[in-house]
Amino acid sequence: MLDLSTTYLGLNLKNPLVASASPMSKKVERAQRLEEAGVAAIVMYSLFEEQIIHESLELDHFLTRGHNSAEAMTYLPDSGTYALGPKKYIENLTALKKAVQIPVIGSLNGVSKGGWIEYARHIQDGGADALELNLYYIPTDSSLSAVDIESAQVDLVAAVKASISIPLSVKLSPFYTSLPHFASRLADAGADGLVLFNRFYQPDFDLEALDVIANLDLSTSADLRLPLRWVSILNGQVKADLALTSGIHTAQDALKAMMSGAKVAMMASNLLHNGERAVPLMLNEMGWWMETHEYESIRQMQGSMSRKSVAEPAAFERANYMKALNSWRELP
Repeated sequence: MLDLSTTYLGLNLKNPLVASASPMSKKVERAQRLEEAGVAAIVMYSLFEEQIIHESLELDHFLTRGHNSAEAMTYLPDSGTYALGPKKYIENLTALKKAVQIPVIGSLNGVSKGGWIEYARHIQDGGADALELNLYYIPTDSSLSAVDIESAQVDLVAAVKASISIPLSVKLSPFYTSLPHFASRLADAGADGLVLFNRFYQPDFDLEALDVIANLDLSTSADLRLPLRWVSILNGQVKADLALTSGIHTAQDALKAMMSGAKVAMMASNLLHNGERAVPLMLNEMGWWMETHEYESIRQMQGSMSRKSVAEPAAFERANYMKALNSWRELP
């Protein structure tokens, strides 16, 4: 009999498909439908640092660095930008946790200590089974070095971890000079898991209005390649569970995530595109593929295609760059 179960952050999950942070967790009824469809865990939509700042009016290190300029106060968003504040978030978390049987993971999004420790505790007290800390930070200050930024983020993870007893995962961007080194520092600071990768908002220009406009594109399976590569590289090097997110749209995507060394495959865009009906289709196809290729369990394949396990680890490194370029053939 096929065993699709896995473990993540010490949680026993019936399969590796996890609904990542998205608007789908804002309504209890939608979360219940995700559970019925077969999702093994749900990450709540994020509570943003800006929401905490609006409630506590406490400016942290990163916000006050440029306070001597008129631009500094633009770091604070308009009061109406975020409809759901911290109190409402905890209420929604508690209601969601009561409505489903699968694990619910809270999500905090930001970079500084401020009110984070307090709200990490509130999320824990609200019933969350774990906490995901989303390190979404765009460095724009030329006086801040990479060491400054990374050390501040490591300190933040350590402080949050020390304040809670539930497992802590950290959601990262790929934009670090030495991702393996930084990932190891986070694990040493107490991160039980790492989520690869955050999908950054990329602004666009309106040429008629001469304004910067918000633009968020949902992922496709092509976006799988970046996190697939880095999960494969980090597997076995970092003492933390790895979660792969961005680009999980098919059963094949999820299976590749497992083979790279991920414990879970997280998805949001697929669910936003196709709804919860995508989940049983993926699970059925995963089961069919495993039976066809004589796999008995998810655990059997986890890490089997990671850098430490394949015959040619250089395929994940610079050596394969030349090979890929030289394989191109111009059309006649």
